[in-house]
Amino acid sequence: MKLSERVEKMQFSPIRRFNEYALEAERNGKKIYRLNIGQPDVETPECFLEAIKSINLDVIEYAESGGVEDLQQAIIDYFRIYNIYYEKKDIMVTAGGSEALNMLFTTILDPGDEVLIAEPFYTNYHTFIAAANGKVVPVTTSAEEGYHYADVDKLEAAVTDKTKAILITNPGNPTGTILTKDEMQLIIDFAINHDLWIIADEVYREFAYDGRKVYSFGMFEECKNRLIIVDSVSKRFSACGARVGCLVTKNEDVAQGVMKLAQGRLCVATLDQIGAAALYRLDKSYYKEIRTVYEKRRDAVYEEIMKIPGVICKKPGGSFYLMVKLPVDNVENFLMFLLKEYSDNNETVMFSPAGGFYATKGLGRDELRIAYVLNEDSLRRGIQILAGGLKAYKEKED
Repeated sequence: MKLSERVEKMQFSPIRRFNEYALEAERNGKKIYRLNIGQPDVETPECFLEAIKSINLDVIEYAESGGVEDLQQAIIDYFRIYNIYYEKKDIMVTAGGSEALNMLFTTILDPGDEVLIAEPFYTNYHTFIAAANGKVVPVTTSAEEGYHYADVDKLEAAVTDKTKAILITNPGNPTGTILTKDEMQLIIDFAINHDLWIIADEVYREFAYDGRKVYSFGMFEECKNRLIIVDSVSKRFSACGARVGCLVTKNEDVAQGVMKLAQGRLCVATLDQIGAAALYRLDKSYYKEIRTVYEKRRDAVYEEIMKIPGVICKKPGGSFYLMVKLPVDNVENFLMFLLKEYSDNNETVMFSPAGGFYATKGLGRDELRIAYVLNEDSLRRGIQILAGGLKAYKEKED
């Protein structure tokens, strides 16, 4: 029996595929600082569980396929903070941002259609697009230039007659790159000129540092009919396990296409939606507080990384990830060394090799992604172990 060509072309997640080695190391008594996955240690706001505990229902019924109305309204109210105005019909509640993207690509892509994405990019985009018989076309960036991609020449060089959409993660995962308002306008003008969908993955929207203003593509009126925003409670509210996100668009054709798929999967978990509505209604002061937490974490990681000889790392402006280029030939081999051979006081560290964040073969072999999702002391310790491990690894290689 043969599997489909689509699934054969897919890759395992570079974020998760080394977990078995980490678990083995832990069984052998090692402590591991897990900087490989975007799972924050910040407590989920109490209002989530309080909302669920206060439910007085005799039966947990199916929700509407488009979402619980109270959650839809909470999302609408949240966007109003930024003077962005949506209606209930514009909001499709999904099982995390991942389901929103899966449904969207199935809705807009025909076999062979292309999606432009700046690489390195969130690795699961490749899976979602491949599942819809589409093709990722990378806009290649580099560590040396801070992974900058809002460049007309770069975008024009990638577009073809099969290009259907441009996907932007802002702020970025894995790079932490954040767009200015002018750069967002450049991308919008490019998309309008080539008649492309604009897919804006904005799950890290509030994580904008160094006094940067928070922007959304929803603020730009001229692109409203070609824009699809993907949002989620996972990162902003440290509620990754809740699996609640949404797809937001004023394009009625897209909304109706996605609804067909949503009805096929029935609904998102009712209880999680009730808890998510409470999260979206948190006072806006919450976003300032959480932004301060992660900005300090970024500064701690960056300070320790820049002590390591031979690295290339540009200070990211947003999200809670950064990319580091190391003076090694293969970071996967280095990671295996850290997990299987190296320890400092019986402690080691784990990161995500960056090769899987690229579509272009051969790129990223000397880069890694750090998720600065732990407290500052743990982050500093983790990077110090990485530095010691790198020194030991290079000595071994020599």
